[in-house]
Amino acid sequence: MGLDDDIAILAAAPVFELFERDALRLLSFAGERRHLEEGELLFARGAPSDGGYVVMSGTIALAPTRPEAPPVTVSRSGVIGRNALFRPVPRPADARAQETSEVMRVTPSLMSRVLREFPAAAAAIHDGMAAELLDLARGLSGVRERLIGLAPRKR
Repeated sequence: MGLDDDIAILAAAPVFELFERDALRLLSFAGERRHLEEGELLFARGAPSDGGYVVMSGTIALAPTRPEAPPVTVSRSGVIGRNALFRPVPRPADARAQETSEVMRVTPSLMSRVLREFPAAAAAIHDGMAAELLDLARGLSGVRERLIGLAPRKR
């Protein structure tokens, strides 16, 4: 894969879609690549994170937390461990390659560097995360209202 291919993959990834081309170029050069064979473990549930991953090729399966649930699969331009891009967190699931795959690890220190060097990207991420939190708060408020409506009324 060439630089333009890498930038296109990163530009299509959630979070990184907000970055300008030079920020994506820095990520492409500084991100750490890892090749995985089919069935190879990327990380185990409960392990401390060392960054987030962008799937550059192939498919990664995330084991469900409930045994009856199907695995979640992440393919090209998908991000695994968005919170781990910003800070260490325990891994919530096993991640295993379903086929030969390549991922790019983006550590919190690399993410911090990119956000310092490209303040517009930092502002875009801030705004995007703020909008997600607002949507979540609205959704929770709606659930609260529905639950109140289901409660028996006192007389």
